[in-house]
Amino acid sequence: MSKARSLAKISAKGVFNISWGLAASSIISAIGVMLVAGILSESDYGLVAIALVGPNFIAIFRDWGVDWATIKYTAQYRSENKHANVKNVLASLIFFELLLGFSLSIVSFLLSGFLANTLDRPNIVPLIQIASFTIFADALLKASQAAFTGYERMEFHSISSIVYSSLKTSLMTLLVVLGFGTFGATIGLTIAYLLSGIIAIALLYVAIYKNLRKQENNKLEIRATLKTLFRYGLPLSISAIITGSLAQFYNFLIAIYCTDLIIGNYQVALNFAFIVTFFVMPVLTVLLPAFSKINSQEERPMLGNVFQFSVKYASLLIVPIAFAIIVLSQPTVAAIFGQKYSLSPLYLALYSVTFIYTVFGYLSVENLLKSQGETDFALKLTIVASAIGLSLNLVLIPAFGILGLLAANIISGIPSLIIALWWIKKKFNATIDWTSSAKILLASTIATTITFVVTSQLNLSNWITLIIGALIFLIVYLTAAPLVGAINKADIHNFKEMLKGLGPLAPLFTLPLLFIERLTRA
Repeated sequence: MSKARSLAKISAKGVFNISWGLAASSIISAIGVMLVAGILSESDYGLVAIALVGPNFIAIFRDWGVDWATIKYTAQYRSENKHANVKNVLASLIFFELLLGFSLSIVSFLLSGFLANTLDRPNIVPLIQIASFTIFADALLKASQAAFTGYERMEFHSISSIVYSSLKTSLMTLLVVLGFGTFGATIGLTIAYLLSGIIAIALLYVAIYKNLRKQENNKLEIRATLKTLFRYGLPLSISAIITGSLAQFYNFLIAIYCTDLIIGNYQVALNFAFIVTFFVMPVLTVLLPAFSKINSQEERPMLGNVFQFSVKYASLLIVPIAFAIIVLSQPTVAAIFGQKYSLSPLYLALYSVTFIYTVFGYLSVENLLKSQGETDFALKLTIVASAIGLSLNLVLIPAFGILGLLAANIISGIPSLIIALWWIKKKFNATIDWTSSAKILLASTIATTITFVVTSQLNLSNWITLIIGALIFLIVYLTAAPLVGAINKADIHNFKEMLKGLGPLAPLFTLPLLFIERLTRA
């Protein structure tokens, strides 16, 4: 079995294990959003989101790239059978995240008054104080999930996500129903975060670290390991600080220039965006460990092939999903909230546009750069995108509010993506399959057009319109993709090989391929 085929099977299994957890956690979270947003007023729901702006900004300085470094080196060291190194990485990760996460929570708590006044809402000081401890809780949860990802135990990643969603939905809903309003929603979110983080750390110890501890009794080298992690992760951390700081700065601008009602609509749109992130996150999660197992110096042709296939196969799944959300955003939101949150469909549609860039390597280029240690260049790309985004948002948010923010988001990443594709071609002789990308866009556009024409003529309930629209889009896309050549017989064969990594569940996912296979031209 070739290494590329083995990577494909492992990645397919990883995508599946992330997907079922993301599906369950997304459904649970969606129920919570519907309940909490349905009980609270639009303004109160927006106020909960505003209370998180300050702690989220401070949380940007928590990671220092250690999570990404953990994923890379855990996957790399395991492929090299260096279990002692894996143990050192995991121990260093937990030590660092616990220390810095708790320290930043205290900082956020102490700055709550300043943050509230900056947001021009001095009445939310108690909410910010409570939300401050989500920083520490997030450190526990994200550190555990980084370890699970690098160790390719995606099922534990999924379990931790489900635990968090379940606790968040139940606690937030309970406290809001009991009449505690925004205070109840905020404290429910914080307690859910803390409990799920503690559970995730316990799972990491029992399922992974305990076994490593038995195998390797060598002395821990936390200081030396942290240096290695920082050397790789600091450029990524700087990138995260830049993008995260700007994102929170934009939230400050939104809080200043937009009403609580508009922010509540935007928050609902972001919550509905789980529909596309449900498919995006599994792909993003498995790409870095997969690329990290390839040595670009010794296996350059393989790296090029894996990069090209990662772009194509991710696009075949994610691009049509983005188009479907755009065309069905109105009945999607209205089916849940009726006339409430009337601005959310437009926000949701515009938010989904950037995922169409998957056909141009949007999800793959950054992971390829990270996997090969090119974090300095990744930082330069971040600076380019951030400079463009900042310039646009300073003009567009004061003038157009949320619409300006979304427009800037659509535009700002294009130049850096073009530069990344050029550099990857020059450095690794790797590129995307432009013909396949064009055909995927064509098939998705055909499905979108037909779905829009049909659903715009329907005078039915939003639920019925949504179901009919989704079925039409699915049928048209599955028919158009093979007919226009977006997917061919070689792709079908590759998909079948990848699905073998799912074991007894493979036949369930193979069945839809039979329909497509009959329509493929070559």
